[in-house]
Amino acid sequence: MENVLLLNATYEPLRVISWKRAVTLLTLGKVEVLETYEREVRSVTLAIRLPAVVRLLHLVRFRNHTIRFSRQNIYIRDKYKCQYCGRKMDPCDLTYDHVIPKSMGGKTAWENIVTCCLPCNKRKGGRTPTQAKMHLIRKARRPSWHPMLMITLRIRNTPESWRDYLFWHSA
Repeated sequence: MENVLLLNATYEPLRVISWKRAVTLLTLGKVEVLETYEREVRSVTLAIRLPAVVRLLHLVRFRNHTIRFSRQNIYIRDKYKCQYCGRKMDPCDLTYDHVIPKSMGGKTAWENIVTCCLPCNKRKGGRTPTQAKMHLIRKARRPSWHPMLMITLRIRNTPESWRDYLFWHSA
């Protein structure tokens, strides 16, 4: 079934939700439907077109939005580039590397993990970049993305009805 783009009252993208959640929010009077799909859902007494884009009627404010630490988010932060040789690669050809190896007390945290290709990871081994005579292109740090950016990066093949509501940036 189709996903639905949920917008804040200010028309900023918040997240992608299921069509069932969107219909629930609609029946509770919490959202308005801005765009629909061609498909309909029916109950015994009701038939409605599936929502494609809905907007909250009341503003939701974000405080201290933290980005979840994950392999995918590391790859996104580093733009799918090896942080040692600079080559851009498919996710299946990437791994991540502890800048300060775990064997030397390095933590698995935003500030110590970078995207790395397999040849560079093998070359670096269990050493620091200095010991391996390798240089980081960019220092590892905690990202500070806006939630909208996370949505646009995670969605492939966005529905046409969403495109007016998403901001598109070229990298």
